Amino acid sequence: MIGKNNFKFLILLTVILLLSSCAPIKVACVGDSITYGASIKHRDSLSYPVQLQRLLDKKYKVANFGHSGATMLKKGDKPYWDLPEYQQSLDFEPKVIVLMLGTNDSKPQNWDKFKNEFITDYQEMINNFQNLKSKPTIYIGLPPPVIKESWGIRKEIVEVDLINILNNISTDHKLKIIDLQSVFKGKDNLIPDGIHPNGAGAKLMAETIYKTLIE
Repeated sequence: MIGKNNFKFLILLTVILLLSSCAPIKVACVGDSITYGASIKHRDSLSYPVQLQRLLDKKYKVANFGHSGATMLKKGDKPYWDLPEYQQSLDFEPKVIVLMLGTNDSKPQNWDKFKNEFITDYQEMINNFQNLKSKPTIYIGLPPPVIKESWGIRKEIVEVDLINILNNISTDHKLKIIDLQSVFKGKDNLIPDGIHPNGAGAKLMAETIYKTLIE
């Protein structure tokens, strides 16, 4: 026979298991102003993480950890490492991470001085996320193209150097790539300021990410 205490424990354990099985899958969107939704009117409803949430429905919980101007480089002019969103993304204990940093690293004060440290810093962030108890699946996002160079962000570095590096990192770490660059081919109008996708551009990003996540 099962004692009262053991019976109560079994009931509690069953309830915990049922609740955990119903818990939404946490998706962390880590990035810079493009993730944050800078320049998007009504970004609270039209940034790509919000639109991704609508596509994924209630089985998922998508959180926006984008911060404008953030760099992957620790020695960059605004390291993501030092921003509150980084620690928040770790505390979130996500099961899925969409990591998209690098656009701001292309600025002269960042890339020209510290480009040789980009790979090491990127790999360290990957390792830190992989060491979380939640053991998240990490996707590397290739950033949207640079239609017009602004704020020091340079087209060739983002679209050539950075893409080559990110593809190599994905191969070395066996991580999937989400190509958010080529999907904008012929759609310059979706990036009106030359750097940041508008609401329609964010929708394209959300749809592209969604297709990869549900594969």
